[in-house]
Amino acid sequence: MKTNPVLLFAALGTALLLTAPASAQIGTRFPSERKVVKDPVTGTMLTFLTSTPKGDSKIYQTHNQWTSDGQWLIFRSGRVPKEAMAVNEKTGEMVQVTEGGYTGMLNIARKSMKLYFMRNVGAETAPNAASDPARSVQIIEVDLAKLFADSKAGKMQPASVYQRVCGTTPPEIGAGGDMALDGNEDVVYFRVGKTEAAKHLPADTKISSAFGPRNMGAGPAGLASMNIKTGAIKHVVSVPFQIGHVQTNPWVPGEIIFCWETGGKSPQRTWTVLADGTGLRPLYPEADFEWVTHEAVIAPDEVAIAIMGHRKINFNKEATATASTSAQATTPDQRNPGQENAWGPSGSREKPTGLGIVNLRTREMTIAGQTPSGSGLWHVHGSSDGRWAVGDDFSRSLYLIDRHTREMILLTTGHKETAADHPHPTFSPDGTKIQIQSAMLSADNRSMNICIVPVPEAWLKRKYPQPAK
Repeated sequence: MKTNPVLLFAALGTALLLTAPASAQIGTRFPSERKVVKDPVTGTMLTFLTSTPKGDSKIYQTHNQWTSDGQWLIFRSGRVPKEAMAVNEKTGEMVQVTEGGYTGMLNIARKSMKLYFMRNVGAETAPNAASDPARSVQIIEVDLAKLFADSKAGKMQPASVYQRVCGTTPPEIGAGGDMALDGNEDVVYFRVGKTEAAKHLPADTKISSAFGPRNMGAGPAGLASMNIKTGAIKHVVSVPFQIGHVQTNPWVPGEIIFCWETGGKSPQRTWTVLADGTGLRPLYPEADFEWVTHEAVIAPDEVAIAIMGHRKINFNKEATATASTSAQATTPDQRNPGQENAWGPSGSREKPTGLGIVNLRTREMTIAGQTPSGSGLWHVHGSSDGRWAVGDDFSRSLYLIDRHTREMILLTTGHKETAADHPHPTFSPDGTKIQIQSAMLSADNRSMNICIVPVPEAWLKRKYPQPAK
């Protein structure tokens, strides 16, 4: 029998489509993997919005996780390499929401159905600083409402219909890294390179050197802004140290929070500055014995911080002082990090530790709670109504704190210390649930999935007396 070449070509094409990897086209839909699992220790009913080992991870807890309509969560995933995904919390359906890749932080608007991110458009070596990349980045806006509607209708158009280039940075400023969306949602802030940052520092500024065994923290560094309507770029501030974890106050336009990034303990971790470059100051002035980390804006006037209590108290003060100045370090342990001697004497429970809440206006700090043993609370967050605080620990367990009564309960555990990353809890805008990333379902004990943890119904029903006027 003679084979029809047209039919053979069509059959081969169909076979290739069936075996090919997921399409890289924006709007591509993926079937639901939604599962509700009972925590074997606490009994909490956990909703896993993804449940297969596809390289999922949530957006960092410094940023918004939900779309403005409250229906979708956006996350990073390997389902389509280098592209971001959205999952519908009720149905579990997933949609690819970027095309062409992204870099750095995903920024979900709270007032509109928009997504913002950076995309590299070039990277060369700067002629005046071999270690300072000269690159341009585009700031991209995604129209999520149109994207979700067309994807559901099966009538997708070219990516340019949904993705808009807000502007492109000049390569000489070395833009990249963290990005944050202003509370007015008309400006984004991002890091700039050392060469650009140095231009805006006084000539006699003492530049910080690396701090700690990870050889990080050296400056200078800076922040710049871009108007997402006009593409106009402005320099915000330069500092003599390495900047990390750039975030904004979603309720107060023009207020920026960032950190001195060392990969561990910093001489002064938390910082705040206004969009016009004024008001630069430490957010929480810390002592040498305090290990402050993982700050997150949680309310119009509040930032949650972790003051770590993860290191053993050394009763031999002379030995502690010697160890703090020595380059010798203990063997790093990803499950119990920060034990290297070269970090210095901070992080023990000889002094107060726990989940701290800093008031941006009064500058007062209160401790909301602390675990009785173990590492203490590590990555922290809170509800914007002031009712709850939440934190994880080195065991990947999740603790909920009632800020009115100081009661603390274990919400969920069993998320595996071997996981590829930490839970990074983030409250929903309405304060009724918490998003984490979890390896609980993973056969390899490492790959993570997107998980929703509810605040117990009995806690949500609690009533508190009105404060005195």
